[in-house]
Amino acid sequence: MAKYSETIDLYDDGGKLLKGGVSIDKISPVGNAGIRKIIDLTKRTVAVNLGGLEAALASGKVGGKMNQILGRGMDFSIVKDHEAIAEKIKSMVQVEEGDDTNIRTYGGGKMLMVEVPSARLAAAATYDAAITAVASATTLAVIDQYNVDMFNGSYVKAGVMGTYPQTMDMQGANVVGILSIPQNNEGLGFALRNVAANQFVMMTHRNAMQGAALASTFEQAGEFEMGNGIGPFERAQLLGFAFQGLNANNLVYDLVKKNGATGTIGTVVQSLVERAIEDKVIKAGKKGKSGFVFYETKDPMMWNAYAAAGTMAATMVNCGAGRFAQAVSSTLLYFNDLLEHETGLPGCDYGRVMGVAVGFSFFSHSIYGGGGPGIFNGNHVVTRHSAGFGIPCIVAATALDAGTQMFSPEGTAKIYQDTFGQLPEFKTPMQTIAGSV
Repeated sequence: MAKYSETIDLYDDGGKLLKGGVSIDKISPVGNAGIRKIIDLTKRTVAVNLGGLEAALASGKVGGKMNQILGRGMDFSIVKDHEAIAEKIKSMVQVEEGDDTNIRTYGGGKMLMVEVPSARLAAAATYDAAITAVASATTLAVIDQYNVDMFNGSYVKAGVMGTYPQTMDMQGANVVGILSIPQNNEGLGFALRNVAANQFVMMTHRNAMQGAALASTFEQAGEFEMGNGIGPFERAQLLGFAFQGLNANNLVYDLVKKNGATGTIGTVVQSLVERAIEDKVIKAGKKGKSGFVFYETKDPMMWNAYAAAGTMAATMVNCGAGRFAQAVSSTLLYFNDLLEHETGLPGCDYGRVMGVAVGFSFFSHSIYGGGGPGIFNGNHVVTRHSAGFGIPCIVAATALDAGTQMFSPEGTAKIYQDTFGQLPEFKTPMQTIAGSV
């Protein structure tokens, strides 16, 4: 029996119905098999850049491009010998014959994607077990393949693992996972929210709605992990996830289609309010002395879901028109400011998205200007405060950007497209989740 009686219809990024009459508990991160598969692959999958490793060892640039040992180089045909190296890695990483260890090859052997067996994660306290196992196995595989002696083994290790353990993380490494190291997580449950917007953009091949869906999946799974999806708050998170991230009832698509050609943030506010009235989510209430009409709702959680969808649509309309990501912070702020002034009801995430927007604009490109929107994540000090409704919009804006960022997705996260972005679970999360209902 369904936990919630209300149902939604799930649509894809082209406005096509994927699944109708879905009880909202069926899209829960703890209940939906597709989401669980996405999270499982996130923890178990590690990309190995064999092409990068070969170049690093040949040039002496190990531990990052800024580090180089002049006159030090080893010319190994790592890409050419990728099949033998992959087989050695698999034999070391797998726990037993026939388990769920899996290695895929991309780019003619330049990239490997290693799925570590579930047994290694089950026997570990954290998800570190995946990347450490793959890094160690890759190091040993290269040493074994080319008969590297004991005096040069550490050089190979530096090519694979970067500057670890001199640095806390694997800086300059040629192995990479989606998740950052646990030490970089700013509190309980932040691991899944510590993924940069650019990485979502690349995994979904710059598709704004699929990117937003993947980011929303990670953000909401993180909300459940940190205890925000418990008790009466569960429905609020699921509704917001459904309408903003998964295009429930085709709301985001309809709003963008209606306003995409000539619309503005203000017209999206207008369209959202009209749709909310039509769907009986809100209704006109008392009229003030000035003639201002206060709207009211009997379901603030559903209203928040509509506000979240409107925020996403406004982001796509505004940032899509200008092909710039930088406008996302002001869109998050002023769409919700206008929405509150229009209705008298709270904006997305009950004001927390507006709060995120103020600090975010300063840190992303204002006086401080530390970096573009694409390098931010839900674990960052200025974007962590919303309960999962800010980062998906940032991802959509970054996907629509035409090169205005200092740190582009291609410049910071191309490897995520070439590896993780080849799996349907990451490339098309909307279909994965709807297909698992």
